[in-house]
Parts: sequence; structure tokens; C-alpha cells
Amino acid sequence: MFERPRAAERAVLVRLGLGGPVKREDLEEFEQLARSAGALPVATITGRRSRPDPRFFVGSGKAEEIATAARAENAGLILFDHPLSPSQQRNLELLSGVSVLDRSGLILDIFARRARSFEGKLEVELAQLKHQASRLVRGWTHLERQKGGIGMRGGPGETQLETDRRLLNARMRSVSHRLERLQQQRATGRSARAEIPVPSVALVGYTNAGKSTLFNALTGSEVYVADQLFATLDPTVRRLRLPGGSPVVVADTVGFIRELPHELVAAFQSTLQEAREAHLLLHVVDASDSRRDEHMHQVDTVLDEIGAGGIPQLRVYNKIDRLELDARLERSADGNPSVAWISASAGLGLDLLREAIGERLGLRVQRLWMHLPPAAGGLRARLHAAGVVRDERTLADGAIELLVELPAAELAGWAAQPGVQLLEPQPLPALAACTPPEPYLESDAVPLIATLPY
Repeated sequence: MFERPRAAERAVLVRLGLGGPVKREDLEEFEQLARSAGALPVATITGRRSRPDPRFFVGSGKAEEIATAARAENAGLILFDHPLSPSQQRNLELLSGVSVLDRSGLILDIFARRARSFEGKLEVELAQLKHQASRLVRGWTHLERQKGGIGMRGGPGETQLETDRRLLNARMRSVSHRLERLQQQRATGRSARAEIPVPSVALVGYTNAGKSTLFNALTGSEVYVADQLFATLDPTVRRLRLPGGSPVVVADTVGFIRELPHELVAAFQSTLQEAREAHLLLHVVDASDSRRDEHMHQVDTVLDEIGAGGIPQLRVYNKIDRLELDARLERSADGNPSVAWISASAGLGLDLLREAIGERLGLRVQRLWMHLPPAAGGLRARLHAAGVVRDERTLADGAIELLVELPAAELAGWAAQPGVQLLEPQPLPALAACTPPEPYLESDAVPLIATLPY
């Protein structure tokens, strides 16, 4: 149904500078996209135009140059790093005699290759169907069906174009219906989990910024990591216990990229849903990338498109080992952590990042002595049952003092109990390794230590 590069298919790459020169970084990224789709770039054609040509996108002379290069290199595919109109794509194919694919079609193909979950495959298929529907051109009139009936005497019957459009529309309705049912099931699962609130964190960022490496470093998981675009597609979710024992849910999401196809943003919801519903976004940035500011802007633009622009962000500059920088944490004017400088692959600054996550979620743990009156035996029992007591001492008058570790947001609630006093804070011990991750399912109900009956 959908034209895609075959494994190691020889391809000619085309990139124009519209109103300016072609940037080397854009060419390198496009070549990575082509290789991710299984194509083998054998030639690159560049040029400059003030605006696209209506017929070929490039000028007629450049179109002839592209066709000649495809024949000379025995290429079976021409890839454009631009969105092409259906007529431009068809004109280029007629001129060159080989398949032509634009940027949107190439990205859709990569997503189709990487999707693993049933829902992800359906969403990619829906995006491909919408893309393909816009490419139906009037090229099949020689395959007209039977002549029309009453009132249509002598006129053509259903053409191949009309048949294709009808079949595509029927398939899109079928896929959309199945996706709606899956989304209803997900909504039911989210409602069940909402009864026991667990903060959620989603990793977002430009593709190849190191999100999956950071996800593995934080949770101890073994998510697939590769130096290629869109290495991770289907969302992966794991539980993580922050210092002090508070659990959070961490999701690794697909990387964003410039000129992400709108039909993909609209249709591919299973991975973007994790970002939309997170309590905190870790915006992972490649600190060594010379275009990191541009990439951050593009990620923020996509977040706005999917309705996640208003979710609090903690910016994480990754790969500081390449710049020989030290790990550190920056704070905003209100004192909250705003920027973390780390290296996921080298393990630098991960403890600072865990503390920052807990603080931004209101789960920053404090270690202090809590004074309980002699009659507060029930309260003492509940604290022990919650596993937050680290030491205990009994005073001469029968009062009890407990050394506890609790999130700062919970301490005020305990201090409001009759006779309870919070004494001097104590330094937290060195951070222990993360709790081994557990697979996270829609039906999981994760108990939160901090939500205890006072």
C-alpha cells in the first residue's frame, strides 16, 4: 500500500536552500534519516531557489540533473528533504522513471519500521493512509468500470482513482474505529490509576539527544539504544523510586525532529499521550550540539501542537562529558531546580537529577527527628508500617522520638497531629542505587508511601 525504501536501496538525496544556502547539519540529518529507512545514499544534489517551482519543486534544469544522477548511479529512489505536492511527486517520477519520496513519507516509513505495539502499528498505518490519500492522482482513467446507468448514459463509470479513494476511506474508518476502542481502554486504565496518584515524568527532546540512555541510567532498564534517528518509537514506562522511597512513573518517548509531519502528530498518540499527561517533562538536550537552541525551540513547538506546552519542564543538558564540564544543578528565581547538567552515558550528575525530580514534584525527602507524646502509639505504628522510620529513642517521660525520612510536602500534615513536634533536621545518607525497575502495566496500582492516613 505504501511506497517504502527497500533494504540497501540506492538513493539520490535532494536538498534545496530556500532563500539561503544549504546547511551542512541539515544534510547530515537527512542522510541519517535515509539510512534509518534502509536506503543507501549514493549521490546528493543541492541548490538554491527563492521559492519552490510549481511543477517539479526544483527548476526544470535541476530536475533533469536529478534524473541524470539517478540513472548514472543506478538508483531506484529519489528522496527529497522537503514536502512535495502530489503533482510535483508524480511529475518527478515521470521524468526520472524511479520512485520519489518526500520528507514526510520518509519519516512515516521509519515509524512504520520501528512500531512494535499493536496500537503503534495502527496509528502509523492511519498516518500513512492519510498521506497516501493526498497522493491519489488522476492516472487510471484507462481502467474505467462499466458505463453509468440512468441519467449517466454514455458517461464513464467508477474509475480506478475513485475505487482507490473509496478503499482508502473505508480502511481509514476501520483503523480509526479500532484506535478509538484502544484509547477507551487506556482511558479506563488511567482512571483506575488516578485513584492512587503516582507522579509521572516523561522524557522529551530532539531525536538522538540521549533520552533512552538517560532512561536506562535512571531506571536500570535495558531499552534499545542506538546512534540513529527514532531508535525508540513505542513508549516505554518504568517505575522509579526516588531517594527516600517515593515512587514515580518514568516514560521514554519518541524523539522530535524538524518538520515533523502534521499527519503523524495528529495520528500518532500512544507515545505523545505520555507527554501530555505527565506531571513533569524532562526536556533532554544534547549539550554538545551546536544547534541545541534551535532544536529546543522545535521541541517546544511540537509540545505546543500536542497540548503539552503548559506542563512544567526540567531542562536536562546531556553529554557534558564531551565538553569536559562538571555536573551541576541550576535554580530559577523562585529556588526551584530548572536546569541539570549531566552525562547519562558517563553517569555524571544522575544523583543531582533524581533529587531535582523529587523537589520539582514536591517529593524532596527530609530526614529529621519527630517527637511524639506517650499516647501516640497508633501514630508510631503507622510510621513504622510505612517504612519511613530510621531510628527510635524513648525519653524518660515516656515520649518517643523517631528519626524519619519523608517528603517535605508530607511533613506539615504529620506536624499538625496533636502533640507532634518536628525537631532538628539531619543530613541524608549517601544515595543508594535505584530500585530495580518493574514493568509498568495499565492495570498497575502503585502504592504511594507518602499518602498515609495521619
